[in-house]
Amino acid sequence: MKFIYDIHKIMSSKNLILVYEGEFTQEITKSVLTMAERNLDSLGEEINTKKKVFNVMVECLQNICKHSDIVISEEEKGAIFMIGKEEDFYVIMSGNFIQTQYVEGLEGKLHHINSLDKEGLKNLYKDLIKNGELSEKGGAGLGFVDIARKSGQKLEYGFESINEQYSFFSFKTKIARIND
Repeated sequence: MKFIYDIHKIMSSKNLILVYEGEFTQEITKSVLTMAERNLDSLGEEINTKKKVFNVMVECLQNICKHSDIVISEEEKGAIFMIGKEEDFYVIMSGNFIQTQYVEGLEGKLHHINSLDKEGLKNLYKDLIKNGELSEKGGAGLGFVDIARKSGQKLEYGFESINEQYSFFSFKTKIARIND
């Protein structure tokens, strides 16, 4: 039973206000968004901050829904989504399994996004809308660009090799609580 207290301590020390781990469906995604929205309302957050947080959450959750169909084993399946609150930022984090063959391409895209300034992100976004080809999962790569634009922060990410076929993709971004 101590693990319950341990999880509580970890969540408190990391200032986590919402954590969901498991299967992600459209219905569960709606529920997570509703809970997060209520949480932001109860914290009295400014409307612009709430909009940015909500938009980034939607992008992260859509990414999970599109790519969380991988089941490695009974112990390693599903995905995780978390929101934390720091003094000056909201922190949105997610993690899901991906096929290892896609790691290099995804890492390259994320590195490229992080190399761009505000104007570069705007131009890339326009280019992807105009010329972007849909992937087999239905995305044109707009989500991460949109997250970088809305957050104004560099995207943090990592890949943990599970085996030759699968890796775990961890993603984190911050949204300023104070409007510029």
